[in-house]
Amino acid sequence: MPRRKTELSLTKRELDVMTILWESSRPLVASEITKIDETLNINTVQAVIRKLLDKKYIEVDDIVYSGTVLTRSYKPALSKNEMAVQRFIGQFQENDKVSIPNLVATLLKHEKNEQEVIEELELLLAERKKLLNEKNESDIS
Repeated sequence: MPRRKTELSLTKRELDVMTILWESSRPLVASEITKIDETLNINTVQAVIRKLLDKKYIEVDDIVYSGTVLTRSYKPALSKNEMAVQRFIGQFQENDKVSIPNLVATLLKHEKNEQEVIEELELLLAERKKLLNEKNESDIS
């Protein structure tokens, strides 16, 4: 059965450009991306940037001079961690046979500091319960 392409999947070139932007300490213009990875040409980078903008993975940071020409500089709209979490959630939602408690239990089995993680989860769950209770009370009012 063919795998369905999730909306958070990236082509190799999209991932190349995203990685360059994630690793950069500042927003970059397209020509700077081609200088960082010389296997990329400007036409490819510009096409990839358009796709990443459409997907809202990157955003225009500013309009700057590149030599004597005004051009856009780009920065990631999602961090590498946010992207990984969203991809994971997308894959998790595709498989409706996996329950969240089973998923958490399985993840805990692979955790080095299981006790610490359980305590942290308990705090997060208590905070989440409090928020849900407050929301329910405001909905009733």
